[in-house]
Amino acid sequence: MKPYNKTLKSNSQKLRNNMTEAEKCLWSRLRSKQVHNAQFYRQKPILDYIVDFYCPKARLVIELDGGQHFDDDAQIQDAARDKALSQLGLYVLRFDNRQVLLETGAVADVVFQIVGQRLNPP
Repeated sequence: MKPYNKTLKSNSQKLRNNMTEAEKCLWSRLRSKQVHNAQFYRQKPILDYIVDFYCPKARLVIELDGGQHFDDDAQIQDAARDKALSQLGLYVLRFDNRQVLLETGAVADVVFQIVGQRLNPP
């Protein structure tokens, strides 16, 4: 189990109950071990962050970014977050909400490919 800030637990539970449309869309493709029989969790606290989706078996984090992530300050914060997560050995995949909603199949294919690579390295 990855270390996490225990004060984030209640907020992560609230986020699970109020998923965005993009999160619901991708979750329908990740849940119930549909991807290489790997379990995914949603709104999972890790360190001082709540990640959108987490697959411990593949050491993979998936982040879905809304419009607020495209300004300079948010990109700096996202880069710091990605660096902290990668220092735990996690691989971070980022998609924007629009991409998930309009290209769901392509996003799911990328996730399937990355999970496969992470579970069966060359």
